[in-house]
Amino acid sequence: MSTQTDPTTPPLADEPTDDTHRKPGGSRTNAALWFAILGGVILAVLLVFVLQNLDRVAIEFLGFQGEVPVGVALLLAAIAGGLIVAVAAGARIMQLRRRATGWKR
Repeated sequence: MSTQTDPTTPPLADEPTDDTHRKPGGSRTNAALWFAILGGVILAVLLVFVLQNLDRVAIEFLGFQGEVPVGVALLLAAIAGGLIVAVAAGARIMQLRRRATGWKR
């Protein structure tokens, strides 16, 4: 007995005839859209945070002095922390790539 169907018989009603009737999976464009929306929401929240914390504070760093709003100072500190994490993560990724490819200095 053969498991193949006769090509002259029509397919079942609930069986898709080709890939055009299947539900599409996620795409890079779809993911980019959702990350853009998420980024916009985060930026809106940060804007509200900065606008609600406009009291000025004195900042001193490596001989530089100035006054900035509290919200801006905290935002700059968060950005600096994120950059430190990004540098550490980039170094780790390079280390793993070198190990995976067997690349030597």
